[in-house]
Amino acid sequence: MFIQDLRQDFYNRLVGKRLLIIVNYDIDAICASKILQSLFKYDHMLYSVVPIMGLAGLQRAYNEHQGDVKFVLLINCGGCVDIVELLQPEEDVTFFICDAHRPLDVCNIYSDRQVCILGDPALEENIPAFESIFCQSEDEDSENDADDDVGNDSGAGGSDEEGSEKAQQPPAHKLSRLERHEQRIIKQRQRRTWENERDRIMFEYTQYSFYGRSTALTIFELAWKLSKDNMDLLWWAIVGLTEQLILGKIESSAYTLEIEHVQSHVSRLTNKTNDQSNTSASKINFENDLHLVLYRHWSVVESMRYSMYCACKMRLWTLRGEKRLHELLVEMGLPLVQARQMFSAMDLVLRQEFYKMLEKLAEKYGIPDIVYGSFTLNYGYRNRYAAADYVYGMLAILESVKKDKTPEDCFLEALDSLSRNHRDIMLEGIENAKLLLSSIFKQVQSSLEAHQVLSTGTFFYYILTEENTYFSYPYGLTLLAKFILNGHVAGSRSRQAPELPLIASCPVDVERGLCLLVGIPPVREDSPKNFFGKAFEQAASKCNAVILQDFFDSSLIQIRQNDMAKFLDALTVLLA
Repeated sequence: MFIQDLRQDFYNRLVGKRLLIIVNYDIDAICASKILQSLFKYDHMLYSVVPIMGLAGLQRAYNEHQGDVKFVLLINCGGCVDIVELLQPEEDVTFFICDAHRPLDVCNIYSDRQVCILGDPALEENIPAFESIFCQSEDEDSENDADDDVGNDSGAGGSDEEGSEKAQQPPAHKLSRLERHEQRIIKQRQRRTWENERDRIMFEYTQYSFYGRSTALTIFELAWKLSKDNMDLLWWAIVGLTEQLILGKIESSAYTLEIEHVQSHVSRLTNKTNDQSNTSASKINFENDLHLVLYRHWSVVESMRYSMYCACKMRLWTLRGEKRLHELLVEMGLPLVQARQMFSAMDLVLRQEFYKMLEKLAEKYGIPDIVYGSFTLNYGYRNRYAAADYVYGMLAILESVKKDKTPEDCFLEALDSLSRNHRDIMLEGIENAKLLLSSIFKQVQSSLEAHQVLSTGTFFYYILTEENTYFSYPYGLTLLAKFILNGHVAGSRSRQAPELPLIASCPVDVERGLCLLVGIPPVREDSPKNFFGKAFEQAASKCNAVILQDFFDSSLIQIRQNDMAKFLDALTVLLA
């Protein structure tokens, strides 16, 4: 069941109640939960926040905290599975789901009372009609057949009442045993036809996994309607939206539409806070930015080399690409000495002209889409961050799991890094992000030079044989896979290359023989919709491979190394 009036049907129902908030392990969800926590402070609400990484974590979190909780909020999790079937809750427990993963489960959509989805049904794609996927059960059918048998059975003897009833019935209703059998066969045939049609509709609906609107933006609009919004809350919503763009979860056109709405909020809140002093007030500016990773906190040369867009378009892992980069810097009038030092330490004139110079030469050097609209946060006199800087910093924090640092610790650290009071955590995250991005580039360079990206004819695959701390987690492996696919296509002479997807794998537990595997859609496809979720499921069932589809993103699975070869063979046949 969808609820659109979040203020009345969601927030006001929770005031004064105890709430369990289960949050997925991603940046958009963290930003949404941060906004919610700031709202709950106004009404002194009691709540528990539990971070999770998959379906098993969701079940465990609910079972451990279900005690006296009657309201559960799921952020970026639970929307794509039948939540009542999965968790088996009491009838008086209500689930509120705010999830960007698509497609949503039809049982959640058509739940009468127990499941409430925060969102507008008009924005959803191709939701099947209720009548086309639900009908009366087989038990009810069999009861009806039994009633027909009883009603049509002409037994020996009978009362006068029965005789009078029979007399009133038209002769056409008196069916012989053969006719009743034929009628039952027709009903079964009709049911099979309906079931085949339902399976076709459900396959088309669930065939692709993709992402909807940012949950952080949805929760920020609730804060706006409650008149409890401010610059900090808006910034967190912007970070959640930017994460979707940077990780390729949404199309650039969808991002452009959303930033138009965000700009109106920026203007409104800027006018509202103009009377505050410069040192304490934060200011958000919309401006055209560059698709260069962390360039305000790095050198120009390193930022361009480690940015996927620039590196793949100019093939910067080759000597020819490196030479082309130097030619670009020369034509920009940017000395190599300046380009190799921190951007903040460059000459002021060069810093001010950097954006205009690069935009002017972008078309000539094959990087026309390097400019995009984004937001920057300014507070105090020296602190200036782009939304993308926050995304990369938080991404590195979430990936920094160690023996003495659990995923829960990383989650809380990422949550704290959003606060301006914890600027040191964000700066540390940005430094770690540099290490992650440089490791990805070096891995891409060595893999492409060694021709380790192989083709089956229907897809590319790339398999890491050794455990790697950067790529043993979903974010790191996904970024590596996208970089490798774009790099391989950029250097390939095959016309078919842009139309082939990529599968990348990395060991996550050598002792148990487990690998993390991710599927990336083809480069040529503008839409970020991913078909690998269903494909993995079907390939595993055909070859009897054991896979674990525990992640909320269905294009990520865990598989045993022993099953990898037959799984790839089955997938090749399936996609042929």
